[in-house]
Amino acid sequence: MATNVVLGLGGGVDYELKLSAPVLEQLVDQHRIREAELTSTATVTDERELVISILTYLRKGGGGEHFVASSGCLSTFAGRFPTRTTLGGTSVRAAKEMSRLGVPSTLHLVSTNDVVRRLLPAGCDYISSGDQDTFYPHLIVQYDQDLRVRAGDIDIRAPFPNRLIYVNDPANGSMLLSDGLGPLLRTARVFLISGLNAIRDRHVLDRRLATLRGHMRQLPAKAVVYYEDAGFHEPGLSQRVRDALLEVIGVYGLNEDEMQSHLGYAVDLLSVAEVAGALESLRARIPVPTLVVHTKYWSAAFGAGAGGYAGSLNEGIVIASTRYSHGDDYTDQDYELMRDRPRRTEAVEFAAALEGHMGEAVRCLPGIRLDVAEPTTVGLGDAFVGGFLAALLPPS
Repeated sequence: MATNVVLGLGGGVDYELKLSAPVLEQLVDQHRIREAELTSTATVTDERELVISILTYLRKGGGGEHFVASSGCLSTFAGRFPTRTTLGGTSVRAAKEMSRLGVPSTLHLVSTNDVVRRLLPAGCDYISSGDQDTFYPHLIVQYDQDLRVRAGDIDIRAPFPNRLIYVNDPANGSMLLSDGLGPLLRTARVFLISGLNAIRDRHVLDRRLATLRGHMRQLPAKAVVYYEDAGFHEPGLSQRVRDALLEVIGVYGLNEDEMQSHLGYAVDLLSVAEVAGALESLRARIPVPTLVVHTKYWSAAFGAGAGGYAGSLNEGIVIASTRYSHGDDYTDQDYELMRDRPRRTEAVEFAAALEGHMGEAVRCLPGIRLDVAEPTTVGLGDAFVGGFLAALLPPS
């Protein structure tokens, strides 16, 4: 099959839920969780640690992704809330947004089943490395701004809305690559790499990276390779991926949480001096032609030809904002109206000042002014990627 857009490398089924204070407060009491225990952890082994992890993020309004040692605790926790079944993974969600914009794509998957086949977007083909159906749903947790949890000595309120991802998925953890990937790349003008963060074994990762590099030799010279960062289930493996792939990545995308994780410190996203310093430091750590950072206030391209990505940045912002406001079921009218909405005043001022400070090396676009009582926080970065990539390839 010939295709202009190849989106990989994994994906699967998501169970989405929205947190509520009464259930969380009941769990705090049930598990006798104390405020002093609300500290970050890389892995989760049972429901008690899952609740601690969620509350830790909720207190700071952060988002993240974590491996869970037992899939049973995911099912137990999900069973306490109304859930919604969707398809997840950056590549799959990006494909859905691109399909809405009239841009067909082909996915590389590692796991398929009846739910995946039923929910894949129109105009989207796929190949899969899996030789049989598998089903490893991910837990996607949303919470609203100002969600307050009071139980025992805990009294916390979410300063921002966000989402959390908890995963126990052997198929994505292995990330086998199909022999058909290389031939598929021969006609690609855009190739998205995502999902490598799910691999937890260093030796498996090294083998997959070597195989991926082999497949990528079949890419046309002018193809755009876009890598979207994510929370690594084994944080120490993130650098191995960059060491193996940086020389073949054209655009490296990440959100504000991932940017600050790389830097190791918090950044005031509306301070020109702090953001300029962060971008320079990030570029020193991740020396790719173009960095793309997408945040709740603004999105920016930094590096070679940054100005040429203005249209892609804007499309990413519009699509992500539409999803934030209306969820999966937004209409064409919702999308068109979003394009004309005013931008955030503080972000407009910031973007102009950042470009004035850093010159042509950066192109920064302000986010759209939104006031949504119950926003969708799942898949916003993925939606941004879909809009960004779609703008590189306008519909024919």
